[in-house]
Amino acid sequence: MSDWLTEDEQHTWRSVLRMHTQLTAALAQALKADSELSISDYEVLAILSEAPDGVLRARELRCELRWEKSRLAHHIGRMEQRGYVRRDACADDQRAPLMCLTETGRAAIRAAAPTHVARVRELFFSALTPAQARAMREAADAVLDNLGSHASVDARDES
Repeated sequence: MSDWLTEDEQHTWRSVLRMHTQLTAALAQALKADSELSISDYEVLAILSEAPDGVLRARELRCELRWEKSRLAHHIGRMEQRGYVRRDACADDQRAPLMCLTETGRAAIRAAAPTHVARVRELFFSALTPAQARAMREAADAVLDNLGSHASVDARDES
């Protein structure tokens, strides 16, 4: 096998990178203008808002986000200062803090979601047929599965 990507592989790879960069930038800009939330803030709030009672163990949140422990700790610290989340002690394991969505955080995600969802549909889903969207999801899941099996530091294995 060659040390270089084929022309088709290179085109695919660069298209994926450009799409990710431009889509993330456009969504981040719109989200910040509408809500003062970053994409990372939105991800954390969305995941917590879907959890029972808005509460997850730190480890569970890290697994969902696929973030390293230090990144989560720093980001949650900033979100705590803004009142969006709080850390609580876990009754059955003091080493495993609970990440809790506050009423301020719940209000922020409720306010931001309609515009953000509309923007995702406008910029992403409107460009795809339903079959293309399914194929993209399947391709993304395959790459994520492959990354999970090759990751040197995986949040699922980190304590």
